[in-house]
Amino acid sequence: MDRIEQFASPAGAAGTVTDVGAVIERMRAFRSGWPPGDGVAVFNQVYLTVTEALGRHITDGAFPSSEAVSALDVRFAGHYLSAVDTAVSGGCPPACWRPLFQFRRHPGVRPLQFALAGINAHIGHDLALAVVDTCRTLDCAPADLEEDFERVGDLLVLLEEQIREDLMPGPDLLEVADPLTHLAGAWSLERAREASWSAARMLWRLRGVPTLAEEFRARMDAGAGLVGRFLLTPCR
Repeated sequence: MDRIEQFASPAGAAGTVTDVGAVIERMRAFRSGWPPGDGVAVFNQVYLTVTEALGRHITDGAFPSSEAVSALDVRFAGHYLSAVDTAVSGGCPPACWRPLFQFRRHPGVRPLQFALAGINAHIGHDLALAVVDTCRTLDCAPADLEEDFERVGDLLVLLEEQIREDLMPGPDLLEVADPLTHLAGAWSLERAREASWSAARMLWRLRGVPTLAEEFRARMDAGAGLVGRFLLTPCR
């Protein structure tokens, strides 16, 4: 079966997660099993922080449609969990994730780079697939999820700002000429979200033409992988 028909990739041997709480538990398990300096562990902590905050917002009723937000979050996270399980089992994860797993222990790559590379892979490839799969599950169109997509995006932007503050070296350690300054400033979560929404709409329009949809997905995957490789350029 074509990959385009399998947007909701199973989370490997550990099984498919079914709710936000299960997603959080799996990421907490990853955290306890990886050393703090591991590049995937850096991204995992970032993603765990985002998911815990999102879970609190869902519980507090911050979203008009908690069902839609939960469904989108679970399907979105499933792609990351599947990538981890594939890599751990010795398989080949999607191209967007390969740089992060390849360079996860490189001493010249800084924590902020690992975080950005993971966010780039997840937003640049997985999010569009998760939107389409959520639409299929809830029997709706992307336009019906747009408000929830934007609300979640606003939360991600606020958290990204905090992540940059936490992981970016202070001004006494980071010179303007430092390559990390350029890398951190060149990638934009807002632009990545906009591109992902456009990609989701395109995939939805192409759902009746699986071969074209899969070609589009594969090129999107390769493009995100290329950006991720540049984000992980050693800076020391």
